[in-house]
Amino acid sequence: MGRAFEYRKARKLKRWGNMARVFTRLGKEITMAAKAGGPDPDTNSKLRLLIQNARSENMPKDNVERAIKRAFEKDTSDYKELVYAGTAPHGIAVVIEAATDNNQRTVANLRSYFNKLGGSFGSPNMHDFLFDRKCNFVVANKPGTDIEELELELIDCGCDEIFVDGDDIVAYADFQSFGPMQKYFEDNGFEIKSFKFERIPHDLKKLTDEQREEVEKLLEKIEDDEDVTNVFTNME
Repeated sequence: MGRAFEYRKARKLKRWGNMARVFTRLGKEITMAAKAGGPDPDTNSKLRLLIQNARSENMPKDNVERAIKRAFEKDTSDYKELVYAGTAPHGIAVVIEAATDNNQRTVANLRSYFNKLGGSFGSPNMHDFLFDRKCNFVVANKPGTDIEELELELIDCGCDEIFVDGDDIVAYADFQSFGPMQKYFEDNGFEIKSFKFERIPHDLKKLTDEQREEVEKLLEKIEDDEDVTNVFTNME
């Protein structure tokens, strides 16, 4: 098993703190996808997958429909997906993905968190060299599936790691391979349970318990911000 598997195992232990925050994040993503590609999931592949993500998180159908409708309301603010970065205490790299309708507000908030909790807020691309940007798919394992054969076929779609996790198959690929990977799974009758875009660190930095506690305080503050959708670090 490779680096993506180990990273996923660690991330599974840390989920969003409450359903309200999960639904807020998914709602923004659904709204942006509908605005960009239209409200019909049959013709909007990203929206189709986000609706499946919402189902896997038990997001009520009414919430999903409201999020789609919100994309076409005249008074709806335009959310933009932006990336920010900074350094937490003890040299831990932090990359933050956000969906915001007010960049100045988001920047001011994030800068204040770093300043108050011993870190430094930096330029958006400062840590790009420390992470690989990946897409991952979780699909239901079909009876009779030969994982080795499936891996060989998915390599042509850009897949660089695949493994079985319980009753599911998890596949990782470069960010740019999202479209071919989705097409393969859908064309070959695999049920896509969820998908994500992730930033996987090349190396992990080990800290003492006391140091980790300092970093966690900052990360919790960042994750509590309503504009933040994902936070990635190179902390072990």
